[in-house]
Amino acid sequence: MEPVRFTTEDGVSLEGELRRPEGPARAGSVLCHAHPRYGGSKDHPILWALRNDLAGRGLAVLAFNFRGTMGSAGTYGAGRVETKDVAAAIDRIALEKERPIVVVGWSFGANVALRHALDDARVGILALIGFPLEHDLDIPPTPEATELRALRRPVLLLSGEHDAYSPPDAVRALASSIPDATVDIIESTDHYLWRRERDAAAVVGSFVDRALDRRPSD
Repeated sequence: MEPVRFTTEDGVSLEGELRRPEGPARAGSVLCHAHPRYGGSKDHPILWALRNDLAGRGLAVLAFNFRGTMGSAGTYGAGRVETKDVAAAIDRIALEKERPIVVVGWSFGANVALRHALDDARVGILALIGFPLEHDLDIPPTPEATELRALRRPVLLLSGEHDAYSPPDAVRALASSIPDATVDIIESTDHYLWRRERDAAAVVGSFVDRALDRRPSD
């Protein structure tokens, strides 16, 4: 694991950790963590499980802290400016593997990742875990269906069976607006995926494998 720093377009220095695969990278991936005001950071167990699984499948993986979190500079932006952080993380992982780029977001990070992906064609594959649909958090709303229909890239929506923030029925309704969406519900767990982190990471990794296999050579 290599500590890295990189800078956003508005001059904010972010901290991250880069994990490279054993051989040449099949793809680059960026992991976006949960809400920084509620303990979210790159060091949550689900993020560790994801980086281990994806690196084991041949991806270069960058986990980073959003602005204002732990050693990242700047201040929390309520999800509105954190899209700049995702863009900078993609710039950094592209130095390892230019394309394809996989972006994985959990909770708050899923909201930011989806909104950024709508405007960044470099995001070839998107995995959204516990996408917050039922909440009272001060974050930007879910994009409208008309915007989502333009997202013609493979998208995974993963939720726990008892996720109060990302109820399975609401997740399925969201997926109906995304042309190439896959829904996976993990039984007997909730938003935090406690003790099911490896299961969730394996679902994401298998989805990424299938999506990469479908792509033409980059």
